[in-house]
Amino acid sequence: MSASSEPTQASTSPQEPSQHKFLTALLKDKALADLVHLLLEKQPGQQLAGERELSETLHISRTALRDRISRLESLGMLQRREREGTFYTGISPERVSDGLVLSLMSHQMTIESLAEVRHSLERHAAVLACTSDNEEALGGMAIAVDRMHSSDDGRELFEADNAFHRHLFAASNAPGLLFFSQMLHSVLRGTVRFLTLAEERERLRVVHQSMLDAIRAGDPGRAGLAVDEHFDWLHHLIEKEGAEGVGGASWARLPSDAERERPGALD
Repeated sequence: MSASSEPTQASTSPQEPSQHKFLTALLKDKALADLVHLLLEKQPGQQLAGERELSETLHISRTALRDRISRLESLGMLQRREREGTFYTGISPERVSDGLVLSLMSHQMTIESLAEVRHSLERHAAVLACTSDNEEALGGMAIAVDRMHSSDDGRELFEADNAFHRHLFAASNAPGLLFFSQMLHSVLRGTVRFLTLAEERERLRVVHQSMLDAIRAGDPGRAGLAVDEHFDWLHHLIEKEGAEGVGGASWARLPSDAERERPGALD
């Protein structure tokens, strides 16, 4: 697989039985925990046993079983197919992203708070990436920075920025960080999507080059400081956006130099 390939997705393969017991013990609903424990022994795509067999195995009524199945179906962990049955689909980070966003909204989380979460995750990922042997992910970061240097197109810069951070988490070689970064993907994208960056292109290149150089040098202290610098810049953009209003230019709408020079282009 080439360096430009997408980072590996967090695994949904069966876990060790000891991990099953630890994780399912965190669920307060015993019936739900028992059902999840059974599911974690399956591969995505496998069909569940019928209601009668499952209810007997779990020692719960069919009504209680249907309730738990519905809850897991809403999370994307199960899929009911008409005339076929219920299938285990696994649970990917992206499937819980919408629920996370809704939870953040219900708790009135601000964009500044989301940036703080992102900052903590990425700082740790950068420190771990300093000792990484994941050349595919490190190469992907380098390619993303090259894209930033070679383009002045707003949409291309936006995509290069996202690619850089995806590969950064992959380079950490930390399954937990990778999972949460993928789960938070839409949230993390949202912290920069609507920021006014028309005058910030060069700063974008500098902060990402600094992170890449520090990680390539294997210097965790310098890498952490580079991430801090990145988020100081992001905080500045958030404050700027708040002062100017949400209607500011987004990445995708930034005009290129050629467009600026075109007569009447910005009228």
